[in-house]
Amino acid sequence: MARLFHRFDCPCCDPAVAKRREVVRAGLSCLAALVVTPAALAQGAATRSLSVRRMQTGDSFDGVYWRDGRYDRDALRRLDLVFRDPGLDETTPMDPRLFDVLHTIARRLDANEAWDVLSGYRAPETNAARSRQSRRVSRVSLHMSGMAADVRLPGRQPMGIARLAADLQTGGVGLYRGNGFVHLDCGPARRW
Repeated sequence: MARLFHRFDCPCCDPAVAKRREVVRAGLSCLAALVVTPAALAQGAATRSLSVRRMQTGDSFDGVYWRDGRYDRDALRRLDLVFRDPGLDETTPMDPRLFDVLHTIARRLDANEAWDVLSGYRAPETNAARSRQSRRVSRVSLHMSGMAADVRLPGRQPMGIARLAADLQTGGVGLYRGNGFVHLDCGPARRW
């Protein structure tokens, strides 16, 4: 005997499944609305500025890198030099969202001090050498993509910086308490 299909034999047509799908879709929409990007956190400012000093080279930048609704290309080039791999003297275009992360955290901390940059861009060779020396260095580090920096703020506790960055969910946050610095990146929000 031929079976007659009821319209609810198809899971897509079942009202209970459709209702669950609506609830899940609404939940995902709410979650997406809560995701905060570094640029969104920094949006309220007419300008975005940054003060950084590279520890190995003494190079520094103190100025505006975003104005009139866009990034200042000259300022970004100067920041790329500060964040370069000093061992190989190799520069890469840094992801400007990293600067937004640093700007936002400094603003939230009401900090006027320059960030001490211990590590910015790492050439693949530099990163490979560091990962052979320490298991804590990722072989696929965002440092190689110009999306990460190891930094500290003079007079500020790394734990406080890491907590604030983790709360803001601006990207990856690694606390290196023994070494006195924080890893910040503009990749997916995670912490270690």
